[in-house]
Amino acid sequence: MITVIKQGNLATIQDEGRRGYQAWGMPVSGAMDQYACHMANLLAGNKVSAALIEMVKEGLILKFDKSQLVSVCGADMQGMVNDNPIENWSSFVVPDGGTLSFGGAVSGQCAYIAVHGGFDVPKVLGSRSTYTVAGIGGYEGRMLHQGDMLYLADDKEKKVCTTKIPPAYIPRYDRECTLRIMMGPQDSLFSQESIHQFLTGTYVVESSNRVAYQLTGPKIMPIAKTNIVSDAVSPGAVQIPSGGAPCIVAAADHGTTRGFAKIGYVIQADLMNLTQAKDGNKIHFVAVTQQEAVKYLKQEQQDYEAVKDYIEKSYFRTFKKNE
Repeated sequence: MITVIKQGNLATIQDEGRRGYQAWGMPVSGAMDQYACHMANLLAGNKVSAALIEMVKEGLILKFDKSQLVSVCGADMQGMVNDNPIENWSSFVVPDGGTLSFGGAVSGQCAYIAVHGGFDVPKVLGSRSTYTVAGIGGYEGRMLHQGDMLYLADDKEKKVCTTKIPPAYIPRYDRECTLRIMMGPQDSLFSQESIHQFLTGTYVVESSNRVAYQLTGPKIMPIAKTNIVSDAVSPGAVQIPSGGAPCIVAAADHGTTRGFAKIGYVIQADLMNLTQAKDGNKIHFVAVTQQEAVKYLKQEQQDYEAVKDYIEKSYFRTFKKNE
């Protein structure tokens, strides 16, 4: 059993999300940063779909009744086991009766805690992810609170040892980043001059949450009104209201439809960079083709496989050394 001793700013149980229900108004939800989520589960020896804890901007404190293999990936929240600092993007052992504590994010803003086996909470529509807007999934459909008791599932995939992600596969969370986007589907509502301004301008994250990121910057004025008949929205949709500002980018808990024109979509491989952008960070957009977006996604999948192979080899090296 794991007990929440101190709740964080916005700590919830998440997984890969619930897919196949957007037509009924249910967003995918799930981990905001799927890359860090998957890497944390790989380090913990879990299936990539195992439930873990997502922390946003500020971490929590957990107490473990029994020794457990744990991993942490994503934003650096200055984690500690008892009084000993831990390394981010690594796995480690929390001893019997030990505490795992975090502070505020000093780099990035979303961090993930995976425990060997994953967290055992009821599945709703095939997923354990929390969607707080509707109060479903996760731990009673809400954020984790002080006194909550968490139990482990059996979503293990393999035996692993304590290790860390190789530096080449650890992303940097800078105060300024470039997001690659595919233009459309309503980019025809904007003049070439407006699109050029959009792709050369600098935007600043004014506010962010699990629903959307609001960016301030150059106004992108449409040829005509950009309020459209509501249509489907997916994570990464860059929406421009009729006044040309602010720029709104859909996040994990976005509404499934909206009536703002979408000038483009942040490609899936770059959603982690959007997720980790803190309030005040600067963002630039650059257009890419569908073929390029697929190439970047394939590269991300190759990175998963490379890290998976590295973790397996680390275990066998350790196992043979201890024989």
